[in-house]
Order: sequence, then C-alpha cells, then structure tokens
Amino acid sequence: MDEEFISSMKKWSDEILESYHRSLDMLRENADAHSLAEWKDQLDQFQSELKEADSLDYTDLYVRANEIHRQFEQYFAVGTENEMLRAQTYSSSVPIGEHSLPPLPYPYDALEPFINQEIMRLHHDKHHKGYVDGLNKAEKEMQKARMTNQFDLLKHWEREAAFHGAGHYLHTIFWNNMSPKGGGQPSGMLLNEINQSFGSFEKFKQHFSAAANNVEAVGWAVLVWSPRSRRLEILQAEKHQNLSQWDVVPLLVLDVWEHAYYLQYKNDRKKYVENWWKIVNWRDVENRFHEAQKLKWQPF
Repeated sequence: MDEEFISSMKKWSDEILESYHRSLDMLRENADAHSLAEWKDQLDQFQSELKEADSLDYTDLYVRANEIHRQFEQYFAVGTENEMLRAQTYSSSVPIGEHSLPPLPYPYDALEPFINQEIMRLHHDKHHKGYVDGLNKAEKEMQKARMTNQFDLLKHWEREAAFHGAGHYLHTIFWNNMSPKGGGQPSGMLLNEINQSFGSFEKFKQHFSAAANNVEAVGWAVLVWSPRSRRLEILQAEKHQNLSQWDVVPLLVLDVWEHAYYLQYKNDRKKYVENWWKIVNWRDVENRFHEAQKLKWQPF
C-alpha cells in the first residue's frame, strides 16, 4: 500500500474526527442519535483499519472515505445557522494564494498498464503542482495590485489565474474520474441521462472520444451538466480554459495534453483515449452528476 496515500487518509480522518468533536452538541440536535453513533463507529473502524494498511484495498478505502464524508456533510444540511457552522468548521474557503496539491486517490502505479507510473508521477507531482503554484502566485499578485492600487499588470495576472486555476481544478476532477477498478459504463440516473442526451451510451462514448482526439494542440474533452438547458453536453477546452462555456458543471474530464500520455503512447493519442475508458471511475462521475443535477436554472 502506498505510504503517501495512507498518510493522506490518516490526516483526513483525523481532521474529520476533530470537526466531529468540535461540533458534537450541534450534531446531537440535528442527527438521530443511533445514526450518529453508527457513523462514529464507521469512522473508528476506518481509522483502526488504516493501521493495518498492507492488507487493504486502496480503492475500497477511498470509496468508504467518500461515504463517511458524504454522511457527515448531511448532518450539517439543516437550516441557515447550521450551514454557517458547516462553512466555519468543515468547508472553509481557501485563503488567497494558498491552494494546495491534492493527493492522488490511489498509488502512482495503480492505473497500469493503461497509464504507467512514470507518467502519473510526472503529471501529478510536476505538472499539476505547477498549476497550483501558478494560481497561488497570480492570486497574490492581484491581491497586491488591490492593496497598492497598481493595476498595470492586471491583464497578465488575470490570464495566469484563468490558465493555472482551470488547470488545477480540471486535474483535481481528473484524478478522481479514474480508478484501477474503473471501466464499463455508468448506471442509474446518469446512464438514463446519457441515453436521453446522446441517444445511447455508445453514441456518447464515440462523441466524447472524437472530441478528445480532435482537440487542436493540447486541452481536454469535458462532459458537463448544463443547469440552463437541463441536459448533458460534451465540450472541448483548448489549453485548460479556452473554447469552454460558462454556467455548466464538469462531470467527466479527459486530459489530452501530451504530458498526460506521450511517454507511453508517443503521438498515438487515439490509443490513449481508447484505453482510458478502461479506467473511468463511473461511481465518481455518478456522484458528481447527483450533486450537479440539483442546480437547475430557468431554461432559455
């Protein structure tokens, strides 16, 4: 089991336990006592099993952590006062210029043979880290401009924030959109919506693959939920931020920058895209769709 992954899981579970103890009185008011006790037992069991990580399956760990996270969030979902407390104790905003690189949800070699370890290390530790650093610098420079009332370079830093910020957020989705136990096709409401929006899963897959294969130069293929049209759409993004749309929520993203595949596939982007479908984490996409679908604007 990857030590860095286990370390990140331990840190996360300690943080959520701290939030639990800090908010216990409020939680007891909002949550059924039996349900809350069961949740605490799940967290205790999770932390106990992390001590014997060598015998565990990292994908199962990640899925269970997401479920613990989801249940905990639900306890904060009642009333404005509780939403404020939730924001203060659990979902506080990222301070200006203090974005951080999220850990991979699996070891570097977990996606082999479809994406090899060398690519994953380079892609995550160097390229994604570079976007995080670039976003932080841009935010701090714009903060400095506001403080000094010197906006001469604002156009440059706005561009930097758009490029690096989009790169950071898309990669954060991308890592979770993949799983060593991925592949196949989605189920339930997401599959129904795909059939409704594209005619069938196969037609969707063909359309998405063609979008990825035909991104000019470097960029992304992106499946989005549109709260305005109330259906799924497939978009391309050049670099990270060009040719995109506002008012949509990304669900499934595929990185077709050369650093995502060239060391293994050389210039055969088509083969990379074909193999990528074998590691798509449909559970993550379904979870994102479930949350995104709550957004429904007036259609025009």
